[in-house]
Formats: sequence, structure tokens, C-alpha cells
Amino acid sequence: MRRFKVFKSLIKGSLDVITHGSKRYHIWMALLTFVMLTGMYCYSIQLEEGLSVTGMTDRVSWGLYISNFTFLVGVAAAAVMLVMPTYVLKDIDFKQAVLIGEGLAVAALIMCLAFVIADMGGPSVLWHMLPGIGVFNFPNSMLTWDVLVLNGYLFLNITIPFYILFRHFQGKESKKKVYVPGAILSVFWAVGIHLVTAFLYQGLQARPFWNNALLGPRFLASAFAAGPALIILVLAIIRSFTEFKVPNKTIKKIAMVVTVAAQINIIMLVSELFKEFYAPTHHSESAYYLFFGLDGKTALLPWIWTAISLNVLATVILTFHKLRNNLKVLYFACFILFVAIWIEKGFGLIVPGFIPGPYGKIAEYTPTGIEIGVTLGIWALGALVFTILAKVAINIEIGKLRYKE
Repeated sequence: MRRFKVFKSLIKGSLDVITHGSKRYHIWMALLTFVMLTGMYCYSIQLEEGLSVTGMTDRVSWGLYISNFTFLVGVAAAAVMLVMPTYVLKDIDFKQAVLIGEGLAVAALIMCLAFVIADMGGPSVLWHMLPGIGVFNFPNSMLTWDVLVLNGYLFLNITIPFYILFRHFQGKESKKKVYVPGAILSVFWAVGIHLVTAFLYQGLQARPFWNNALLGPRFLASAFAAGPALIILVLAIIRSFTEFKVPNKTIKKIAMVVTVAAQINIIMLVSELFKEFYAPTHHSESAYYLFFGLDGKTALLPWIWTAISLNVLATVILTFHKLRNNLKVLYFACFILFVAIWIEKGFGLIVPGFIPGPYGKIAEYTPTGIEIGVTLGIWALGALVFTILAKVAINIEIGKLRYKE
């Protein structure tokens, strides 16, 4: 009975926290709401007219939605780079940032699921994958593995922080024997969600561009670069606009994680380029299209070369100790690295896999305004979810939100 009263008090207090704030907070929430409503309007058009309103065709059947899904799986997995040092290695410098990282993982996973629903055409087709009702096809289908690992990881990233915050809300310390086993499990689960996503592409034999043994490891390297880079940017904003102060030491330690992951990602990129272009075969045509164009078709050239340029620039900046320790330079490097990997794991990975088609035809893909509107709406949804989670968590952690008998 007491737990129910505490839970009720937490819900009431949380609603009070998220509905009150500074003028800037209300403007931010209003902006996100506007973008979400615009996205919903675009999605209503897609529901009414079908996927024909997108730039996808029978030749390029995955586009902006699946590109963002793939990228965000990595952002979600990156929370493990804070969870492992905090809960497993007992590094207290990461402790203040870990709840923010897990909140970011929850928001990223919600966006992942939203992008999958958008790509399927609508939520009404989801019943096809429900066990017993539809055809789940487990364990033969890699897609069903992806569904299981994503939802399992979402469950872990909701329950572990909730338990810790619920205890702190009552003014009590959380019990390590309760949350540490789940935290350790989440470390392996995070690696699993991104490897399974990579295997989803690698398992498509008819798409040689994805039949690469480095795809899984490179997914992890790019995820552990882009995800912590985003966490650094979010922590910088939180330090500027809230009373939750994360020390410089924590940000600099996360920056080391970003640096090493970015360097490994560059090495793997060079290895892939060598494999594709040193002794090219007809299976290298997708890579040629991506990096140099084919038959005058060059839609992806500006994207991929921008991504590579930003990736190299960010990695070089991060590699030098003096530049990395300058927080303004660090924030710039993290931002361009995040953008570079978003392009690289989006247009640079998904679209070229379909080009050229089975008969050599090149059908280029360009997202439509409807797709862009839905995409921005889903990103706004993720930002809204994270803002709410972070605001409640911060108020509990700094002691402003407490249970009163």
C-alpha cells in the first residue's frame, strides 16, 4: 500500500515538474509539439495514400525511415559505454552521466520503433508479426531477432533507471544487488542489438554491398562514436540550462571513448575501401555508385564525401589532446562526427545496397517532403520523450523532487 502511495506521489510530482519551467523550456516544448504535429499530418497523408507518397520504389524499398532506424539503434546501444564503467567497473566519474545516457537510449529506441512502423506503412500491419496471431517466424527470421532484442533492451533501459530514481525519490540508496545484474545484462544486450541489426543486412545474399564481414564490428565502432558524442552534446546543454552540473572530468572521459571509437571506425572504413576498389568485381558496383557515381547518376556523391570529410576532420581534432580538452572545440568535433555518422549509416549504407538493381538498372532514391516531415516528427517525439525523462530525473537527483510522508 505504501509503495502505491509513493508511486502515486512520484507520478503527481513528475507531472508538476514537466508542466512547469522557464520561458525557454516552454518555447522548446512548444516547438517540439509543432514539429510532431506537422509530422503527424504528413503521416496521415501517407496512411491515406500509401507509401507511394515517399521516394521509395519497388527497386529501392528502404529509404530515410530505415536509414534513421539503423543509426538510432547505434545511439541506443551507446548507453552501454556509460553503463559499463559506472555499474561494472565502478568508475564514479561516469555516475552522474549514466542516467542521462540511459534516458537517451529510451528515446532512441522509441524512435526506432516509430521509424519501423512508418516504414511498414502503418501500425495496422503490425499484427502480422504478433506470435499466435500473425507469423512471427522465430528463430528463422533475423527480423524477429531484431524485434526481441530491441524491445528487451528498451525494457532494461526503462526498469533499471526507474528503480534507481524511485529509491532516490524516497531518499534511499538503491540496492546494487537489485540493479547491477540487469546493468551487466544490458552491456551484452547493447552489443547484441547492433550486431543483430548488422546481421539483418548481412543475411541478404542478393545485396553484395552488405555482405561484408566488417559490417557488424563497424556498426559497433560507429555507434560507440556517435552515441557518446551525442551524450556529450546533451550534457553540455544540461550543464548550461539546469542545476545538474556534470564535471569536466566526466565529459573528458566520455570524449576518450568517442576518440578511440572514431579512430577504429576510420580504420575499418579504409579497410572496406581497399576491399572494394583494389581488386574490384561486379559486386563493387554499389560502392562505385556511392563514391564515384555510375552512368552519370551521382545523387549520393555529395552526401558520402561530406560524411567522410566531416568524419576525418572530427577524428583528427579528437586525436590531439590539446584540441580535445578545449570544450568548445570538443563540442564542435562531436557535432560534426554525429552528422557524419548519421549520413554514413543512413544514405551511405542503406540506399547503395539497392543500386544497381538485379538487372543493372540504376533507380536513384530521393526522399520526398512527406518522408522528411514524418522523419522530423519522429525526431521531435524522441527529443520530447528525452526532455521529459531528463527533467524528472534531474529534479530527483538534485533533491528537488522528493516523497513527503
